[in-house]
Amino acid sequence: MFDTKFVIIVRDDLAVWQKLNVTAFLSSGIAASQEGLMGEDYRDRDGNVYFPLCVQPIIVLGGDQATLSKALKRSLEREVPAALYLEEMFATGHDAENRAVFAKFAPDDAKVVGIAFRADKKIADKISKGAKMHP
Repeated sequence: MFDTKFVIIVRDDLAVWQKLNVTAFLSSGIAASQEGLMGEDYRDRDGNVYFPLCVQPIIVLGGDQATLSKALKRSLEREVPAALYLEEMFATGHDAENRAVFAKFAPDDAKVVGIAFRADKKIADKISKGAKMHP
């Protein structure tokens, strides 16, 4: 049905709250940057209106630090835009602090705890190679 995949890879050694936090932040980055990814508002039988959801399934995978670093490298090599969450961002309190700590790292030394992207299915599979379905 879809020519693309929306993939999130989360480092598998994180606490559950961290995995959920990273997944939420990364999905918002992709949703905000991809035109046409969000559907229509939802309405219940009583006429209450709820926010739209993503029109495409989101695949959540897990991997170790090496797997996430490889996924980042592959996304950059293929020029696939990505949302990225670094370990140091857990110690910040807001967006400006997140960006400041993020700017201190390059792809080679970033401690990636999560990466998300939306790409052609074949490209997405190559970028996420080695990651496993999240348990």
